Amino acid sequence: MPAIVEFPAVVKEALEQFGHLFANEPERVHFAEYLTGLLVAARKNVSAINREFVDSGDQSCLNRWLTEADWDAGQLNQARLDWLQKEPSTRYSSQGVIALDNVLIDHDGKLIDDVGWFWDHAEDRNKIAHDYLIVNYGCTSGKHYPLEFRRFIKRDACEQRNIAFRDHNDFFRELVDWVIAQGIPGDFTFDSWFTHAANLNHIHGHRRGYVGDLKFNRKIVFQRRTLKAEELAGQIAPTDRKPLDIGEERQWYFTKSVPIPDVKHPVRLVILWAHRNDNKPRKILVTNRTYWEVTRIVRVYRNRWRGTECFHRDGKQHLGMGDCQIRNGLGQTRHQYLVFLAHSILMRQLRQTRASAWALERLTTIGQACRAVLRETLGTTISWVLERFSVNHWSCEMIKQQLALPGVCRSPVVIQIRSIQ
Repeated sequence: MPAIVEFPAVVKEALEQFGHLFANEPERVHFAEYLTGLLVAARKNVSAINREFVDSGDQSCLNRWLTEADWDAGQLNQARLDWLQKEPSTRYSSQGVIALDNVLIDHDGKLIDDVGWFWDHAEDRNKIAHDYLIVNYGCTSGKHYPLEFRRFIKRDACEQRNIAFRDHNDFFRELVDWVIAQGIPGDFTFDSWFTHAANLNHIHGHRRGYVGDLKFNRKIVFQRRTLKAEELAGQIAPTDRKPLDIGEERQWYFTKSVPIPDVKHPVRLVILWAHRNDNKPRKILVTNRTYWEVTRIVRVYRNRWRGTECFHRDGKQHLGMGDCQIRNGLGQTRHQYLVFLAHSILMRQLRQTRASAWALERLTTIGQACRAVLRETLGTTISWVLERFSVNHWSCEMIKQQLALPGVCRSPVVIQIRSIQ
């Protein structure tokens, strides 16, 4: 796209809200530049973002701001969460859902701090990546946003750096404790990777509810016999399965409170089948809220997909979550928090009662919001070009030089200029 001449409206608003966290005006400008780049740049690394702006300095300045400047990314993240509480649609609620999941963020370079070779089950291959465990919040309005994260470091890398190794479940419980310490209300949900006794006992010890996805081979106790969860499901006759309608989808379920070895509190299983006569279930859920209606249990678990998978997709596809190639670990951490902020300022704009002036339409998805910001930015650039051409009487070559466009350029801006001529 043509060079950016003005920050978008949502970035200006963010600058008003969070600009005081930076020591001086150059730092605030770099903050706005980076945030704008995450929203509209074709590539979201430092050099690509820097190239998007008119009169941009050397990319090393933006790089140093991300990797060396003295600003607190944790403080920025807390300010973001406090800001979200001012909007009813993104406010915490006792009916909110706290979803935890890990995600692999691809990288090209092997020398980036904390990257390693990981097996991606979705793509069925090994790849160089960061492994992040992210805790997300699902609001009763249907909106969702990330809260906090931890970056996993492989054991051999920990040994080389002489730091203690911590596995995914250590970070899981640490993030649960962080949520509790923050006073964030809601029930926890997570997939089968994290559904084991230590994690379930930890959450229950905080007197919080949870709904987890149980592995089919997990041992349970039923009628004084220890068997696998899938074996229990196989004993449930179709006539004992009840219909469960959520929205337009019908499933079939059976529910039973059963003991699970090493789990020190009562739990309830919900076995779900896609069709009444299916031989195998589609999902087995476990919860410590033994008194809940099945519909509530399933709705809480469904927030795991909305709160985690949707953010992972939007962060990677639209906001450059994996584009940063800086080797510095601090820079990678700050990049992640800035992606969180970019996602939140767009999420706050979604499903408003009326369209924002800059958006021209009611926004429903993060991708749609990014495209609206891009259109606004392009429109601003076109207006800037027309003003320079018609009011300031700049030549076409002067305009192209200012925008760092090549001598032969087929961008929409130059086409517009030639049509005027």
